[in-house]
Amino acid sequence: MAKRTRIKDLLVSSDFGKQVSVMGWVRTFRNNQFIALNDGSTINNIQAVVDLNSFDESLLKRITTGAAISINGEIVESLGKGQRIEIKVNSLEILGDSDAEKFPLQPKKHSLEFLREIAHLRFRTNTFNAVFKIRHALAYAVHKFFNDKGFVYMHTPIITASDAEGAGEMFRVSTFDPDHIPRNEDGTVNYKEDFFGKATNLTVSGQLEGELAAMAFGDIYTFGPTFRAENSNTTRHLAEFWMIEPEMAFYDLNDNMDLAEELLKYLIRYAIDNCGDELEFLKNRLLEEDKQKPQTERSEFDLLTKLNFCLENNFERITYTEAVSILKNSKPNQKKQFKYLIEGWGSDLQSEHERYLVEKHFKKPVILTDYPADIKSFYMRMNEPDTEGRTTVRAMDILFPGIGEIVGGSQREERLEKLEKRMEEMHIPAEDMSWYLDTRRFGSAPHAGFGLGFERLVLFVTGMTNIRDVIPFPRTPKNAEF
Repeated sequence: MAKRTRIKDLLVSSDFGKQVSVMGWVRTFRNNQFIALNDGSTINNIQAVVDLNSFDESLLKRITTGAAISINGEIVESLGKGQRIEIKVNSLEILGDSDAEKFPLQPKKHSLEFLREIAHLRFRTNTFNAVFKIRHALAYAVHKFFNDKGFVYMHTPIITASDAEGAGEMFRVSTFDPDHIPRNEDGTVNYKEDFFGKATNLTVSGQLEGELAAMAFGDIYTFGPTFRAENSNTTRHLAEFWMIEPEMAFYDLNDNMDLAEELLKYLIRYAIDNCGDELEFLKNRLLEEDKQKPQTERSEFDLLTKLNFCLENNFERITYTEAVSILKNSKPNQKKQFKYLIEGWGSDLQSEHERYLVEKHFKKPVILTDYPADIKSFYMRMNEPDTEGRTTVRAMDILFPGIGEIVGGSQREERLEKLEKRMEEMHIPAEDMSWYLDTRRFGSAPHAGFGLGFERLVLFVTGMTNIRDVIPFPRTPKNAEF
């Protein structure tokens, strides 16, 4: 097979008269003469011009939308509008036919709902070409950011016997025959006969294992799949998703916030600098969508303005207590416009509250800190009770426009006695977590970390509105296709 030139490279070429070989998939074929060809290297197509008299009619009939073809031809200056160069075709070969009657992706606008039903083909659309190119760029940028800072990339286990969040919504991992599960005398499952000899599940977080590594390497990060068996079919939830989780020894909460803000700005900047065509396409797509909505439902910012909004502003840092006071006294709360009204201290903040703080009150990204201990996890460092005797933990959440929480983290509880007491209060068996407690027994040190949901990040950067559209093969309740 001839050495091919990528369309991405051709489109910036000025080698008029040069003979090239190009392979790709047909997007459209107009007037039996003009082929719009795409090879996946760029969101943009190149036009290939066929001389009707030079090719057999039976061959031209096989140039259909979706067909894979190889062409050899000459780079020429284009006379058409909106394109600089095109290819004058000398020879053409069909590599893979596509039945025009059956191919689902005809050259017209398709709804995202329809494309989710054919997720194995949606990569071939401009929208998903752009989304997954940006996803790739962001994944690369995550590794580059941490590598350049001297962090160690740690692979934490996918199969684990611990529940880092204490949520209990986990997928069990077992080799038991479901029709013949061995049981103890009291009727409980006898996990000693299972593959691992104990109850195991797919991980919900790599944090606890990450803390072990941070106590040796100083600065580490994990970036891998995590799983939640939460029966939720919202536009913000997946059963399988990817998490970025750095853990840093000798960090306090302020250091943690500084790093998280720096990471988010770095990733957004990297996407803007390296995915210009893709972001421009998605920006225009969103603007077209907005035109179909009532004025009150249209976005305040276009996509690029929204991204730059996060780059140009220092993130506002306030405590949970301050946030509750702002929300309780806000017009939406007083006029009962919030779905979940803020009654007072101890309320669990919802997405509508988080977005109000970011988009209406501060008009910049917000970092909330020092949450009530009762609504946070056992491993977060306890603060001293406030003047009213209320107990908080050194937690932090970063809130972004349009999406709410994008990062959650904390300074970890490094004091053994405090951690053991907290675990006892939350009914977490210390004997099963002795390995974790050893980090507090032998050379304990202040440390902190956070989790950044990768799909939430991609959702924000691409402007997509459903998290199922930013992961190649979404896993959700009653859906494990492909």
